[in-house]
Amino acid sequence: MNSILKNQLFENNPILRNILGICPLLAVTNLMENALVMGIALIFVTSMSEFTVSCLRRYADKHIRMLVQVLVIAWYVILVDIVLKYYIPDISKALGAYVGLIITNCIIMGRCEAYAQHNSPFKSFLDGVASGLSFSLVILFIAFIRELLGFGTIFRIRVLGSWWTNWSIMSMPAGAFFVIGLLIFLYNKMKRRVDHG
Repeated sequence: MNSILKNQLFENNPILRNILGICPLLAVTNLMENALVMGIALIFVTSMSEFTVSCLRRYADKHIRMLVQVLVIAWYVILVDIVLKYYIPDISKALGAYVGLIITNCIIMGRCEAYAQHNSPFKSFLDGVASGLSFSLVILFIAFIRELLGFGTIFRIRVLGSWWTNWSIMSMPAGAFFVIGLLIFLYNKMKRRVDHG
């Protein structure tokens, strides 16, 4: 369990190390609540998809394996989309097409193919939770910076006084590029230092 978490959170982080899942990162990290909901949705879809693919791995023929994986992922994404539309329609509207696009998220498809196809359902489930968690922590951090500097708020609660001038670029996708670029630079610098002792 610890090795799976450590691998996904630090050594093989899908965003910072592999530059995956960038599209939703650019679109939904302007506000903390959007990033939180997207993160929870991704943790659910990744963990359940990996679990299901692992359960089916002995029965799905190798020629239709990818088709089965996409079908499994799509089923969980549709479930998430229905729940969001029913319980939190405002956030569902704000996330827009990016909830549906979870189906094509490279993190989920990559983990289903690389991990769930070769490991037990329980290990695959844990790997899915760790993958989703590592994605969620990064987008929450980026959303924290963007919402604070872009609007002076955290979860729409004003934390910076009236003296603060909002950085409008942080509310646009370009703001996410600046923050993720800085974060990847710091991650690589820290990783290089750890690797070389």
